[in-house]
Parts: sequence; C-alpha cells; structure tokens
Amino acid sequence: MPFKTTPLEGLLIFEPRVFEDSRGYFYESYNTKTFREAGIETTFVQDNQAASTKGVLRGLHQQTGHASQTKLVRVISGEVFDVTVDLRPDSPTYHQWYGIYLSGENHRQLYIPRGFAHGYLVTSEEATFVYKCDNFYAPETEQGFRYDDPAFGVEWPKMEGGYTVADRDHTWPLANLNP
Repeated sequence: MPFKTTPLEGLLIFEPRVFEDSRGYFYESYNTKTFREAGIETTFVQDNQAASTKGVLRGLHQQTGHASQTKLVRVISGEVFDVTVDLRPDSPTYHQWYGIYLSGENHRQLYIPRGFAHGYLVTSEEATFVYKCDNFYAPETEQGFRYDDPAFGVEWPKMEGGYTVADRDHTWPLANLNP
C-alpha cells in the first residue's frame, strides 16, 4: 500500500512506486483509482507550483469555512521540510504538528485533509514545490499563524543566516488555544 499513516489523524504520506533505470525514473504522482482504493474520495480542482531558494519559509497558512482545502503536496526538485498543524477543534490531535522532508529524490507526497495549517522551509539551494487542492483559492477565507508560534512548538530546521519570511507571515496572530 503506498499510503502510510502519521501521528496526526487523517494526515497521510503517499509513497508512489518508482521505476528507475539508466534513463531516469517514472512514477504516477496521482491516480484517482489508487486513492479511491485507499478510501480517499477527494476530487482535486486546482494545481499550484512555487519555486523558492534555501531558507525561504512559507506558512503557516490555511483557508477556512466554505473554501477549506484538502491538499496533496510534493517537491519535484530540491528539498523542503514540510509542516502541518491540526486545527480541527474536534480532532484528538488538535494543535499538534507534524514535519517531514519532501524532495525530488524521495518522491514522497503528503495528503493534508481540510482543517490543517500548512507551511514549508526550503532546505536545499532551490526547490520547486507543487500541490493539488480540492477547492479553489478564496483570499477572503485565508488565515495564518506565525511559523514560530510557541503554542504549536514547531521545530523548524536551523538555517545559517536565518529564514526568509514574507512580511505577512511575520504578522499573523498567535494561536488561540481555546477551540
């Protein structure tokens, strides 16, 4: 089975079967049938791609309400430390975080259900990050939390020279731990 569980309920690691030979490699990055056989009925409607350099930290972001999103994230070149925080008030893993290295070499993907905040840190010289969403981008529903919020205690890898963070990611509020 290409899916592995994580400590956070519903958050799954997808490890596709990779075929390698002298020409390179091939794998199916997404197949509806494979996901449905695992009980995942998500219909993706939008693909996004971002390129960043070492030390760029994006997140922690999510869309809420009617525009909440399930995501399938991966890296096609380079490496990132990918982080999710469970923000589902009724979840047994509420406010817990999970981090995993995703890279163009390990081909891992992370299936992130609705209700999680998401972010990542580029740990290689450059990285190209791609992800599918099951809902369209709706800026009016976007919210975020500071990547260094002590309420979550995310242990980001240390980077020589620190992190490159967008102005808005420095100004998100700290989490309110009351559900």
